Amino acid sequence: MLRKAFTLVEMVFVVAVIGILMAVAIPKFSATRDDASVTRAKNTLASLRSALTQEAQKRMMEGNYTQISNLGGTTNSNDSVIFDYFDGDSNNSRVLEYPPLSCKSSADGSCWMRTGPNTYLYKFPNAIGGTATITLSNNRLDCTPDAKCRLLER
Repeated sequence: MLRKAFTLVEMVFVVAVIGILMAVAIPKFSATRDDASVTRAKNTLASLRSALTQEAQKRMMEGNYTQISNLGGTTNSNDSVIFDYFDGDSNNSRVLEYPPLSCKSSADGSCWMRTGPNTYLYKFPNAIGGTATITLSNNRLDCTPDAKCRLLER
C-alpha cells in the first residue's frame, strides 16, 4: 500500500517560505498602521477647520462677531473628550459629532491633547515620533510651521 504524504524536507521548505513572507509583511503592516493614524489626524484637522468655519459663519449671520475662543476639552485631561463644544460651553454647538478622546498618558502616541486655552497638540505614533502644535486664533486653526505640521497638512 502506497501512502501519500509530505516529506520532512518539503515541510521545512514550506515553513521557511512562510517565515520569509512574515518577515517582509509584518514591518509593512506596522508602517501601514502608523500611516492610518496620521491619515485619521489629517481628517480630524480638516473636520475641525470645516466646523470652525461653519460656526464662525453661523455666528456672523446671527450678528454675533465674537471670536471662537476654544474648541472644548479640558487641559491636561487624560482619556476625556476633546473638541466637544465651541468655547467649551455645552450650550453652544458641538465641534465634532464624534469627538476623539485625548491621550490616556504622556507616553501615548496617535492622540490629541489640549495644552492651553486655544492650543492643541497632536502626538504622532511612537514609530514616527514628535508632535504638531495647532493654535486657534482669529477663527483659524494654524499649525506651527515645521516638518511635523507638513505631515498633517499635505
